[in-house]
Amino acid sequence: MTPKEPETTLEDRITGALVGAAVGDALGGPVEGYSPDQILERHGGRVHGVVGPWNGDAWRTARPIAPYHKGDGHVTDDTLMTHALVRVYAEVRGHLDAYAITDHLVPDLMTTPRWIPELEQEALPLHRLFLAEKWLVTRLHYGHVDPREAGVGNIVNCGAAMYMAPVGLVNAANPAGAYAEALDIAGAHQSSYGREAAGVFAAAVAAACAPGATAESVVSSCLALAKDGTRTAIEKVSEEASRHKDFESALLPLREAVAPYDTVGPDYRRPSLAARRPSRLHAIEELPVALGMLLVADGDYRQAVLGCVNYGRDCDSIATMAGAIAGALGSPVPDDWSKQVAEASRLDLWEPPRTLTEVTREIFAKDVHGRRTHEEAFTTLGGPGCSA
Repeated sequence: MTPKEPETTLEDRITGALVGAAVGDALGGPVEGYSPDQILERHGGRVHGVVGPWNGDAWRTARPIAPYHKGDGHVTDDTLMTHALVRVYAEVRGHLDAYAITDHLVPDLMTTPRWIPELEQEALPLHRLFLAEKWLVTRLHYGHVDPREAGVGNIVNCGAAMYMAPVGLVNAANPAGAYAEALDIAGAHQSSYGREAAGVFAAAVAAACAPGATAESVVSSCLALAKDGTRTAIEKVSEEASRHKDFESALLPLREAVAPYDTVGPDYRRPSLAARRPSRLHAIEELPVALGMLLVADGDYRQAVLGCVNYGRDCDSIATMAGAIAGALGSPVPDDWSKQVAEASRLDLWEPPRTLTEVTREIFAKDVHGRRTHEEAFTTLGGPGCSA
């Protein structure tokens, strides 16, 4: 019997995830750091697409965002880092580990000028990164720290998780493999629940690529792998999400559900004393909320991303994660959004997916060869044969 042609191919899933992540990032950027009520007041209603900077033409000098032009379809560091990780995969042509971050990602950030949409100029990506991401360069390039341990001491945040979608895509339909690889990679950047979130987000993207995957199956895969406070936060937010069918009613309840596990506190701009410190009881806020909005939207890209954007707080990263998962599920990214973001950001959003699809196929072929070699060796040792 001839195998049935899939409704969505590997390339479709990878394209949906990477373009979806970038568009979510761009939509969330201009309202990052604010509350749902503040967003409602500033925009005279909910955000339903690309909007301009919070402070209008004063974006160059207005605090606390200056000098970044967030808005008008500009992607942020979430997308810059995601695309950088795709370039690392393209160079290595194999699975990555913490050493690949030292050998390839850090030089990419330090040495090659690229167009930075929020700066409206070419610059080294390093100059755009938040201090928690500059940590990579400080520890790995200047400190010569063991890459597997370099994340220890950094503030614990979503900085590693936000760009782990490529890991999930390289391990498409293999959440456990994605989780393990992302944990290894993220050890160079984060520790504690920041590192755990990187692994779980990659697993979510991988799970979303499986044929027949749904928002519910993605969350189930996350719960099967997540540990400690991250698992509990996802569980509690998911329980609350099941009570809602639209993002408007879910905005405040999802925040209340994740609040006991989030260390930042109620005022996002004034973090609590315990903010971003290692803990086995806590979790980053971004991933549980992204998964919660995915459930509320039943996997629909538009509704999941808009829910994340209007949630506020770190909504560019929340929408990046939800956008990647919904896109990997096969929910279409609105063409008008993707074209507007690509043009405004001066980025070819479709080139990284083409590259990663090619690399993912190569890696899978190598994985199959490795498994066959192992099976033959194990059979020779007296283990069950490949057909057992």
